[in-house]
Amino acid sequence: MSETKQSFLSRGNLLLAAVVTLGIVLPGVARRLLGEAGYNDLGMVVFTLGYAGMVFIVWYGWLRPLDITGPSG
Repeated sequence: MSETKQSFLSRGNLLLAAVVTLGIVLPGVARRLLGEAGYNDLGMVVFTLGYAGMVFIVWYGWLRPLDITGPSG
């Protein structure tokens, strides 16, 4: 059982969770603060770019290297 827990809480998985969390939270907070300051459109751009950047980082770092192929034959 400790092997399963240890493999689930590996450095890569924790880094992925941090990237996803920060990629949603930080742009969301920035969007809220900019919206309250009267820069609603700029806040939407900041959120969109932050979220898209997080998606790109997750794709580039974790999904792109996977070899997802079906059976050959």
